[in-house]
Amino acid sequence: MNRLPTGIPGLDEVIGGGLVPHDAYLVRGGPGTGKTTLGLHFLATGAARGETALFISLEESASKIRRNAANIGIDLSNVHILDLSPSSDFFAKTEIYDIFSPAEVEREPLTRQIVESVQRLRPSRVFFDPITQFRYLTPDLFQFRKQVISFLRFLAEQQTTVIFSAENSTAFPDDDLQYIADGIITLELTQNGRYLSVSKMRGSSFSSGRHAMRLTGRGLSVFPRIIPSPLVTGHSFTFMPSGVPELDELLNGGIERGTITLITGPSGVGKTTLGFQFMKEAASRGEQSIVFSFEEEVEIMVERCEAVNIPVRAMQANNLLRVEKIEPLQYNPDEFAQYVRFWVEHKQVTMVMIDSVTGYRLCMQGEDLISQLHALGKYLQSKGVTVIFIMDTNSIVGDFQVTDIGASYLGDNIIFLRFLEIEGELRKAIGVLKKRLSDFEKTLREFTISRYGIKVGKPLTNLRGILIGMPTWTDQS
Repeated sequence: MNRLPTGIPGLDEVIGGGLVPHDAYLVRGGPGTGKTTLGLHFLATGAARGETALFISLEESASKIRRNAANIGIDLSNVHILDLSPSSDFFAKTEIYDIFSPAEVEREPLTRQIVESVQRLRPSRVFFDPITQFRYLTPDLFQFRKQVISFLRFLAEQQTTVIFSAENSTAFPDDDLQYIADGIITLELTQNGRYLSVSKMRGSSFSSGRHAMRLTGRGLSVFPRIIPSPLVTGHSFTFMPSGVPELDELLNGGIERGTITLITGPSGVGKTTLGFQFMKEAASRGEQSIVFSFEEEVEIMVERCEAVNIPVRAMQANNLLRVEKIEPLQYNPDEFAQYVRFWVEHKQVTMVMIDSVTGYRLCMQGEDLISQLHALGKYLQSKGVTVIFIMDTNSIVGDFQVTDIGASYLGDNIIFLRFLEIEGELRKAIGVLKKRLSDFEKTLREFTISRYGIKVGKPLTNLRGILIGMPTWTDQS
C-alpha cells in the first residue's frame, strides 16, 4: 500500500509508514498540544511532493496561520487556505435572526464555500481545524454526527485524505468523532512532558503506547518508544578481551560480543575507567564505541583517562570513540533512546556505555526506570551491540549489594568493584558475579589504577569477609 508521509518521521514510524490514502484521521487533544502544527506538517509535506493541499480554518485567519507556520520553518507558500473564521465585521455588525436560528442561517453558506473550494481545487490533502465548530451549526448531536459523516464521505469521494482536529472538553466530548474517524491520534501535554499515542488505525498496524513528543521552533518531533526485537539470527558471541590479562582470566577470556555487562560499585572505585578499558581494546581492533555520560563533563573524563594510559584523544581523532555529554533534565527516555538508535543504525557503533544508570534515572520524568532500561538494553543487544551499564551502589562498605534498583537480571555479565580496608589502607577488589555464556573465576583479585593503566593482582585467596567490606587474613604469617 502506498502511504502518505505526514512530514513527521517519528509519527510515520509509529503508524506504519504513513497515512492510508483517502481515509479520515482525528487529531485530538487539549489547547497547546500541537494539533494545528501536526496538520501544518501534513499539508506542507504534500505540497512539497507536488500534491494539492487545502487548509480549512474555522477559527484562525489565513494571515495568522501563514505567519505561525513561517515562525517554525514550515513553508505554506503552495498550500491553499480557506479562511472561514469570523471577520472583524461580525463584531461590528449586529445581525438579528427573527425566524431562523443563527446556525440554520450560517450553515448553508459555510457548507457551500467548502464544497465549492474542494470541487475547484480537488485537493489530495485536507486539514480541517477544528471540526467541532460544526457542533454550533447543528441543532442537536444527531444532526452533528450526520453532517460530519456526510462531509467526510464527500471528501473521500473526491479522493482526499483528511485530518480533522477536535477540541475535547467536558461540555463537548469527542466520543462520537472517535467512532467516525478511520484513525485516532491523541496529543497530551503533562507536567512531565508532551506525548503522542495512536489508539485506532483502520487497515494499518501501529505502535501502541505513549510516545514522547517535542514541540520546538522547528515544529513537531515524535520519538517512538523502542520495542526490543529478537537477536539477529546467526550472531556470533565471540570473546572481547579487556586487554588486562588477569582481568581476562577472571572473565574466562573476556565479555562476549552482543551481551549486556553491568559494572557495579560505589562512587570513585573505578567503574568508568574499567568501561573505557574495554573500549580501548575495541579501538585496537578498529571497532567504534560511544559513551553517554550523564554525570561527568567530557573534558574531565578525557583528562582522567589520558592520565591512566587510556588514549581517548587518539581514539577520538581516529573516529573510534565518541564521548557524548547528556544533560538528563533536557531529555526524556524515548528521546534519548532514539538518539542512541541513530548512532547504532547510522554510524555503525558496536559498543555503547551508559555512565551511569543513576544519571540516566533523571530522564525518566515519571516513567519506570527498569522497563526503560530493559527496552534500551535489549534493543541494543538485538542489533549485536555490546552494552556496558555503569551502576552505582550507595554503600561503600557493608553488606554486598549488586545494584540499588533491582536490575541484576538484565546483565549477561556482572563485574563488581569493592573498597577494602586492609591494615589501615584503603584498597580495591574486583570480582565477577555472573556470566551467562561461560564459566568464570570465582575468586576476588586486587584492583588498582595507576598512570600505567589498570592492574589486576593475584587471587585474594587468604582473605575472608571481602563482600561485607571487613576482610580478615586467614593466615597471618
